[in-house]
Amino acid sequence: QVQLVESGGGLVQAGDSLRLSCAASGRAFGSYSMGWFRQAPGKEREYVAAISASGRSTAYADSVKGRFTISRDNMRNTVYLQMNSLKPEDTAAYYCAASRAVVPQSEIRSYDYWGQGTQVTVSS
Repeated sequence: QVQLVESGGGLVQAGDSLRLSCAASGRAFGSYSMGWFRQAPGKEREYVAAISASGRSTAYADSVKGRFTISRDNMRNTVYLQMNSLKPEDTAAYYCAASRAVVPQSEIRSYDYWGQGTQVTVSS
């Protein structure tokens, strides 16, 4: 069992940066690949970024490539999402998730555990 708690969301202006954190408790955090997803009001949850269990491999949605960076610290049981050059269309609730697969996963159904989310609002 893995419990995930996101933090770091907030209200920012377009062009600003934010760093989201996801703290994991439970066993063997380093054996799970991790992902970030987001969900805007009235829209389906969508993939943002993922990182392998080791942290050596990452993957991104086209909409955030070059602006967002996912990373993890397995000693601190934490995964991060650094978001730069934020746009109003990045406004959403952001969720982290853990998958038993060791390589990055982009499909929602590949994830076994989810956090409660943190809100990011980008004003124009």
